[in-house]
Amino acid sequence: QVQLVESGGGLVQAGGSLRLSCAASGRTFSSYDMGWFRQAPGKEREFVAAISWSGDSTYYADSVKGRFTISRDNAKNTVYLQMNSLKPEDTAVYYCAATRLGPTPVYLEYDYWGQGTQVTVSS
Repeated sequence: QVQLVESGGGLVQAGGSLRLSCAASGRTFSSYDMGWFRQAPGKEREFVAAISWSGDSTYYADSVKGRFTISRDNAKNTVYLQMNSLKPEDTAVYYCAATRLGPTPVYLEYDYWGQGTQVTVSS
């Protein structure tokens, strides 16, 4: 089992940057593919980015491509989401999740979820 705890959210002005972290418990973190999702009020949870267990493969939603970067440090059991050039439409609760089904954009294919961290981008 994997427990995930996100951190790094906050309030930032449009154009600013934030780095989210997701710390995982357990010694099997390096065998999991990881994803970031977000959910804004009144909207469905949407895929943001995913990374393979090795870190060799990454995938992004079109809406964040070129602005966000997902990475991981298996020695620290942590996955990161660097968010640059933030826009008000990036405002949401951001969740990290773990799966063994590959770095998939489908949230139903993730087995473990963190509690989320709020990101608010002001205009």
